[in-house]
Amino acid sequence: MKFKAEIPYGAYWSTPFSRWQGSFAHLHSIEFAAFVARRELARRRIDAARFDHGVLGFSVPQKHSFYGLPWLMGLLGAMQAGGPTLMQACATGVRTLLAAAQEIEVGLATTALVVNCDRTSNGPHLYYPNPRGPGGTGVAEDWVMDNFGCDPLGGHSMLTTAENVAARHGVGTAEQHDVVLQRESQYAAALADGSAFLKRFMSLPFEVPAAGYKKNLTVLEGDEGVSHSTPQGLAALKPVTPGGSVTFGGQTHPADGNAALVVTTREQARQLAVDPKIAVRLHGFGMARAELAYMPEATVPAAQRALAQAGRSIGQIAAVKTHNPFALNDIVFARATGIDWRTMNNYGCSLVWGHPQAPMGTRAIIELIEELALRGGGFGLFTGCAAGDSAMAVVLEVCDS
Repeated sequence: MKFKAEIPYGAYWSTPFSRWQGSFAHLHSIEFAAFVARRELARRRIDAARFDHGVLGFSVPQKHSFYGLPWLMGLLGAMQAGGPTLMQACATGVRTLLAAAQEIEVGLATTALVVNCDRTSNGPHLYYPNPRGPGGTGVAEDWVMDNFGCDPLGGHSMLTTAENVAARHGVGTAEQHDVVLQRESQYAAALADGSAFLKRFMSLPFEVPAAGYKKNLTVLEGDEGVSHSTPQGLAALKPVTPGGSVTFGGQTHPADGNAALVVTTREQARQLAVDPKIAVRLHGFGMARAELAYMPEATVPAAQRALAQAGRSIGQIAAVKTHNPFALNDIVFARATGIDWRTMNNYGCSLVWGHPQAPMGTRAIIELIEELALRGGGFGLFTGCAAGDSAMAVVLEVCDS
């Protein structure tokens, strides 16, 4: 199908991603996202008064995040726009895009801003009162660390889901490390010519503000904390779980950052696009859930459903992006679909530039659009797994307007 909603070409952006406890660790994720949005909208000469809707996504609560999207839009100068605040872990990027497209599809909005932000650094430490507990003692939770380590349905960690899938599909450590080296090589292409690919959607050098946004603390030339692996270094790593296959080198790292994009009608997309001759059209979405504790498998049925809605086969897709918290994700996806994993994730992916959860999918979608634009157009697919053994996917097209 073809959705009424489009993404104006170039009306999107991402900050660099910073490894947790790095240069963004002091910044409130929603306030930081609003600060960046004001600056990026001004650079594109997009008036915040145009927005009649917004969608905010995050997975790690911050102070006052109860006020969510209305607070964000107020901070960036769009007091007239309301909308939902959504949380679907690593699938939040696709979920928020779909929410904006649906709003436009049914005529409840014409121009929406989709913002996803997260700070895994310094995550909240929560205390849940329990008057009936021993001595009235409540229960504590470290939001980030405890949820990385335990799915309450099965009591297992996210790493366990990767090991379960690796064992089921016979994916060994060496093959996973081959993926890591390939992905880092592809990311190197984004850094070529002074990070020319990244500068298509990212303001570099990036000035990192102090918490009060009155002055700058430092300047980032690009993503912060990216690993640089060698075959020898990876081969020396032991699996994190004794008897398993996944090493620290074969998985991503938590990070901080934000990313955003505009979703609007076809007519307004031409007005807001950096290049009005290029159109970015949405054709299909998919959601799926795998068996308990087999999270990486969910990307396949999610992608198949998005392709079915788009009326396309995997062979008609010119570029594929995945969220790959584990290198084995791409191996399993490639085996199931018949594509070569070496051709996926050109210019970068979350395995390399990190995993700030909610904005990860938005950045991957933006990179997918830019890769297709460099190719001269075509259909692209993004699919990514999320906590709870779920996944979401989207099929879009870059073409002449």
